[in-house]
Amino acid sequence: MDPNKPTSSNEPKLRDHVYDGIQEYDQKLPNWWLFTLYIAIVWFVLHWVCYYQLGFGSSDTAVIDQAMAEMQVARDKQMETITDKQLWELSRDPKAVAAGKATFMTPGMCVTCHGPDLSATLAGVKLPGQPLNDLEWKYGGNPVEIFKIVRKGSPDVTKGMVAWETMLGMQRVSEVVAFVLSHHKEGEPIKRAPDAPPVGDAAVPAPK
Repeated sequence: MDPNKPTSSNEPKLRDHVYDGIQEYDQKLPNWWLFTLYIAIVWFVLHWVCYYQLGFGSSDTAVIDQAMAEMQVARDKQMETITDKQLWELSRDPKAVAAGKATFMTPGMCVTCHGPDLSATLAGVKLPGQPLNDLEWKYGGNPVEIFKIVRKGSPDVTKGMVAWETMLGMQRVSEVVAFVLSHHKEGEPIKRAPDAPPVGDAAVPAPK
């Protein structure tokens, strides 16, 4: 009797070829396995057409970017209610102060008008900005007031500081303020600069 022939119609038969003494059964794959394969192929083709050709769906990069943007908006919203106490605490955080210093000292940014030592002078020459290392403040010297003017700019738009919020974002603005506050002590007296606007003037929302 031929050993390769099945003894019944339900039994698989052995193929004639042999590889390293190994024989294979000539057996059809189960239908459930074949249908799974066919469905996977159809799904892949549909996905490829819809995603890569028709532009449906979002990439992982887009999803991550959107999540990061939402986190940034939430962080900025939280910054809107920041307090003097929180800014003083930030000024005692070495990482925040170092980050603020790096931004402050970037050529073309804060250091250009306020000087590397925050005195608003460079080699004895007066710079356009206000000194930030003394006790006199033109538009208010509380941390929140400083934070506000760095964000929104000087009330005098004709010759004052520009608004930095759009360029730096709330996080970096808070770090710059932390760096400035690191040159001061909590509770120190705040003096009005001789050229400060009158108290109650509409154009007095913040400090220097």
